[in-house]
Amino acid sequence: MNPILFYCFDAYCGWCYGFSPVIKRIAAEYPALQIEVLSGGMILPEQPIHISATAGYILSAYKTVEEYSGVKFGADYLWHIQHPDLSDWYPNSEKPAIALSIFKEIYPDRQVEFADDLLNALHNDGRDLTDDEAYRHLLEKYSIQPELFYGRLKSETYKSLALEEFALVKRLQVTGYPCILIQVTTTKFHQLTRGFAPYEAVKKALEGVLNPIR
Repeated sequence: MNPILFYCFDAYCGWCYGFSPVIKRIAAEYPALQIEVLSGGMILPEQPIHISATAGYILSAYKTVEEYSGVKFGADYLWHIQHPDLSDWYPNSEKPAIALSIFKEIYPDRQVEFADDLLNALHNDGRDLTDDEAYRHLLEKYSIQPELFYGRLKSETYKSLALEEFALVKRLQVTGYPCILIQVTTTKFHQLTRGFAPYEAVKKALEGVLNPIR
């Protein structure tokens, strides 16, 4: 079998936002490599939990992400983190995962690009990913009919696909994001990175796996 790279991420993961330029560069430099983006389901509360529960942690952590990765978090996102008492956010990973499932069916070769768009929609633009309208600007970008997308967003079929991804990520024993695995046989996986890593480290790990099988 040809190697398959699995990029496990979550749309609400700040470190994934920092890592996104790295995985985009990998995708651009290895166009023949099949890349599957999997949503991990990082935030799946049984009852809605307000952003104020995590805002204090994010307020310090985002600066570390900026320092290590070079990305910048947008003012519209940070407003909710800095003023949680005024925010109406209740983070939940399910809806962006459903959106990704829909998108992957339409554009299987642009998964990394769409994952990046989801991360930017939240962490740069400050869009609420639990709100259906948070995705409308992407429909225009990718020429997807709103009726098609929103019909599927409410469909149990695509919700099931998202839940299957959450389960697969668990079976792959992924415990943190971002995480990159590469499958080289039906049973053999190599973990390239867990957590943020710079491009050079990811490329070195990837070449270490690809060279022996080329």
